[in-house]
Formats: sequence, structure tokens, C-alpha cells
Amino acid sequence: MPIFRFVYPWKVPVPGLFLFEDASRRKQVGVLLRRLPPISGAPVRIQSAHALGGVPSGPRGAVHAGAFVRERRMAFHCSREEFPRIFVHELFHFIWARLGNPARRSYERLVKAEWQARARGELGWSAEWRKRALAAGDVHSRRRRWREYCCESFCDTAAWLYSGATRHDEFTLAGAGRTRRRAWFAQEIESRRLSI
Repeated sequence: MPIFRFVYPWKVPVPGLFLFEDASRRKQVGVLLRRLPPISGAPVRIQSAHALGGVPSGPRGAVHAGAFVRERRMAFHCSREEFPRIFVHELFHFIWARLGNPARRSYERLVKAEWQARARGELGWSAEWRKRALAAGDVHSRRRRWREYCCESFCDTAAWLYSGATRHDEFTLAGAGRTRRRAWFAQEIESRRLSI
């Protein structure tokens, strides 16, 4: 069961947080933000496909979106049905960048325990293919490949929890792993104001 059985009662000032190139996404984003803990930060531009540079696919499959944290923008090339899951994933790249080392290391310990237990599956393809490519040295030495996997796993987990998607072909992590991640997010993410 998704963690957002509740909807936060406060109104999120969508225009203050996001600048929309395509106003048709505004309502969807407003609904999604009510499922999240409070968020604050400088505005982020929401753009459509052309902002991705015309790259419809990458080496690991289709590219549906991109988060450009330093440029304060997100670009999307996805269907209306996929937008909620992909939007939350991209939004959480901004949150990961500002989460702080103690929380990021805590999440790393969680997924390291899964990796050591040889838990299969993930909660999105961006984490799944990175997980499959990991070697023991990547994990133990915290190499870039490991750190990128942790970030993508965090963002895919957030998308699973908060997007409203209850089923998806990319949700392949077993129930025990989902339960532990849900508990981690409840303790570490939902107890704070998130900064983007």
C-alpha cells in the first residue's frame, strides 16, 4: 500500500515553486505536491521535450525526463499517464542534492544491506540497470557507480511512494524491501521540510 494514504492538508504555492513552460502540467503538479511533505526552495522551471536536447533514448532505454539541479530545471518527454511517477522521481533529485550527508549515508546503508542480501529488483528502471551493473568494489569503495545507484534508487523509491502509481512493470523489488524503504522514508523524509 502506498505511503500517502493521507494528503497533506496545506496548500502548496505551486507558482512559487515551479515555473511552467506548459501550463497543462500545473494541475498535475499541484495534486502531486499535496502528497508530499512540505517543500521549499528557489523556483524550478518545468519544460517539455525539446529541453532534453532531442535525445529520445539513451544507452539504457528511453529517456523520459531530466533533472538539471544546478540549472534549476526539469525537462519531460513522457505521456500524461507517466508524468506523475516521472515528475516525483525528477523532483527527488533536487531533494537528494540537499538532503545532507547523514541522511544520504543512512539511505546508502539501507540499500547496501539489500545488496549484500542479494535482494533482486528495484522500484524503477533507472535504479534497476545501475544495480545490475554494480560490482563488489563499487559498493565497498563507494565509487561513483554506487553513489549514482543510491541516488536513482532514492528517487525511484520516492516515485513509487508518492506518485499515486500503485502498480508498474518497473516495481520489481520484493515486499520486504518495499516495507523497509517505506519505513525509512517515513522516518527520514516525512518528518522534515524538504528543500529543493
